[in-house]
Amino acid sequence: MIRLYNVTKIYSKNLKALNNINLNIKHGEFISIVGQSGTGKTTIVKTLIGEEKVDQGKIVIGGWDITNISQREIPVLRRQIGVIFQDFKLLNKKTLFENVAFAMQVCGGQARKIKKIVPHVMKIVGLESKMSRYPQEVSGGEQQRVAIARALVHRPKILLADEPTGNLDSLNANEVIELLLRINKFGTTVILVTHNREIVNRLKRRVLTIDDGYLISDQAVGKYIL
Repeated sequence: MIRLYNVTKIYSKNLKALNNINLNIKHGEFISIVGQSGTGKTTIVKTLIGEEKVDQGKIVIGGWDITNISQREIPVLRRQIGVIFQDFKLLNKKTLFENVAFAMQVCGGQARKIKKIVPHVMKIVGLESKMSRYPQEVSGGEQQRVAIARALVHRPKILLADEPTGNLDSLNANEVIELLLRINKFGTTVILVTHNREIVNRLKRRVLTIDDGYLISDQAVGKYIL
């Protein structure tokens, strides 16, 4: 599903965000990427969605070499990869339904299709009864679940979750992780970037550890080792 070949990302002479990363992620895996702040975790996410281009090496997703992807092709890539961020990135003046629908509208989605798909993904995240509310009228955990629903509207093959529990208490964080596990069971490849030691150790899934831009550990059934 995802292959990185000798990937290096250089921001300046003294800063290599990624150093010769080699990585193979199979379809349907649930992977945690861990490491301290500034070690390269988020840079990996940015290279996978075409936000950053690598300086050396090659990235292949689903057989598509995206190493030198053009700006015109990036929207096509991002319809195959759902992304969830720590700060939700919801539009406060739109209802929860409208926030999720907006992700389809900007891609030219037809109104009939939007009316069908949005309630479906909102049901998956357990918010079908709150679609008419605004972000400030629901909890942080519910806002993150809206962000997950928004990431699912294009039925992505890959879901990237960059610190999705960073702004949540432990109860809401656990609910978000359980939701990601449920989505993974549907066959979606899930890549979780996190600082949360407790969550990583409880998952008992594959763990990649990044330190100073290097992939220093790849554990099939891993723990948070830093």
